Amino acid sequence: MEALERYSTSNDLLTIIIVLILLLLVISRKLFQQRFEDFISLFSSGKYLVIKNREHKALFGFNVLMLLIHILSVSLFLFMLYRFFLNPRETETEVLFLRIFTAYSFFILLKITVEKIIANVFDIDETADNYLFIKHTYRNLISLILLPFTIFLIYAPHQSAWIIYSLVIGIFIGIIFALFRIIKKNQGLISRNWFYFILYLCALEITPYVILYKLITTR
Repeated sequence: MEALERYSTSNDLLTIIIVLILLLLVISRKLFQQRFEDFISLFSSGKYLVIKNREHKALFGFNVLMLLIHILSVSLFLFMLYRFFLNPRETETEVLFLRIFTAYSFFILLKITVEKIIANVFDIDETADNYLFIKHTYRNLISLILLPFTIFLIYAPHQSAWIIYSLVIGIFIGIIFALFRIIKKNQGLISRNWFYFILYLCALEITPYVILYKLITTR
């Protein structure tokens, strides 16, 4: 029987990150109990979007916590994708995760800043704020759904490609579903400005992720 070579790397840092994410979730639940429950209810209803869309400025603290959870969760998943597809022998876990976390944080914060600047330049701050609130809410929800699957990938004794491909496909389905809900909720506005909406999707929703993919996959 032919022996299979297996590479073992330490998951200590990843365990710390997972514990940190869970701690942030507990803090969010403790400090913003009603808002957190309304946010989780998005699995079954859109109550959170209807109520909180009118008071999104009052949700600054909660949104910051959810943004940090999102960045940590997605960084973990990107780390697992890199380790599985590009460099299974990677041993410098701390350095690699720090690079991914820093790059993704910069990417997200820069994207939010550019979106805010564009909204201000075209004098559509209120409309853009409502749209971005809904988009970021679904983005945070998808990252929460992704977390348990990422934890499974980290500690599973054997990682098969079909599981990761299924996760990636599931993420795309979730993004498409969220986009569909956003379009449906803002159907009247989008129909009057369909050209600008398509331009926005290409410039700020598709191109940045293509660039991020190229940066990650380029050795």
